[in-house]
Amino acid sequence: MNKHLLILGGGTAGTMMANHLRKRLPASDWKMTVVDRSDRHLYQPGLLFLPFGGYTEDQIIRPTRDFMPSGVEFLQTEVEQVLPDQHQVKLKDGSALTYDVLIIATGCRTAPEETQGMLGPKWRVNVHDFYTLDGARALRDKLDPFQGGRVVVHVNEMPIKCPVAPLEFTFLADTFFRERGIRDKVTLTYVTPLSGAFTKPKASKKLGHLLADKGIEVVTDFVAEQVDQENDKLVCFDGREVPYDLLVTTPTNMGDQAVRRSGLGDDLDFIPTHKHTLQSLKHPDVFVIGDATNVPASKAGSVAHFESETLADNVMLHIDGKPLKEEFDGHSNCFIESGNGKALLIDFNYEYEPHEGGFPFSFGPMKLLEESRLNHLGKLAFRHVYWNVLLKAWPLPGISRQKRKPIEV
Repeated sequence: MNKHLLILGGGTAGTMMANHLRKRLPASDWKMTVVDRSDRHLYQPGLLFLPFGGYTEDQIIRPTRDFMPSGVEFLQTEVEQVLPDQHQVKLKDGSALTYDVLIIATGCRTAPEETQGMLGPKWRVNVHDFYTLDGARALRDKLDPFQGGRVVVHVNEMPIKCPVAPLEFTFLADTFFRERGIRDKVTLTYVTPLSGAFTKPKASKKLGHLLADKGIEVVTDFVAEQVDQENDKLVCFDGREVPYDLLVTTPTNMGDQAVRRSGLGDDLDFIPTHKHTLQSLKHPDVFVIGDATNVPASKAGSVAHFESETLADNVMLHIDGKPLKEEFDGHSNCFIESGNGKALLIDFNYEYEPHEGGFPFSFGPMKLLEESRLNHLGKLAFRHVYWNVLLKAWPLPGISRQKRKPIEV
């Protein structure tokens, strides 16, 4: 009887794992199944551009099945509960799947209900998010007739999917209002629970200067107690208040609700995962990847890409009864839209901060921690790389799963 490899989640991480492992596991010995609640695959970085009219919906949505390799069964259904001691996953319809190896790639979700007042009567009226397709659509419709006022871009708490996205939104909003000739009628404020613009000090300093240069106020160490929709203001636990006419918030991010129902996660429903092997800390036949993990790396597509290469090797080693590679180093890189048709590029891991230099090779052609038009074009081009290379688990020349150690000068 064939063994069964089961992948929960057909997003970025789950799709890459299906493609990696179908190439390596003989179909005569291993059945593979991917389960996801949606039959539409969303290019999530595109949500940043949708409110500004940069992308249309048909550019960022494709059928999930288009990216599943031959020999992988795709089930569009919702997971009710994972029972790792029984090697079983219960589905919403009451049926169950058994597995020999389980990969959890269920991602994370926004949880606006976690903040008092956020889901009040003005949700999607003058309180918006852009981390969901519905939210980005509503914000696009709000921005189109917007004529001025106090715009507050807010991060509720860390960790969040794509930590730089709220900053990028702020920079793009600055450009959007300038191009419409109303920037002088808009007050832009960036509100963060961090002590600076970003989690890594070098990048935070660089991004902080950009915010200041663009006349964007930054409010740091702000942990929101509530959204006071009656008076249109954010209220901090220490009593500070930030008034707004339009609030663009990044709600608390949490793991999938099936993780909570299964008792597998921490307080935010992220699954305790070995940060170098990506094996569950509690269940040896369970592996976790992407936004579903609690590893101290960014929740971003590039991280899932680097994780997938290590995890594919480790699943094969696990099947063969061999020790796992403690290889994944938290490697992340991302383009940061800085407005005016430019972007920065940062590259870092658990140990090393973003540093200057060339990417993907030492000679470039792209520059790290520097604004450039080429970096912006690279961000736009990544959509094509995502659909045609990344999801299909093809190698990216010059881009290693492990970060290069910065050269000391």
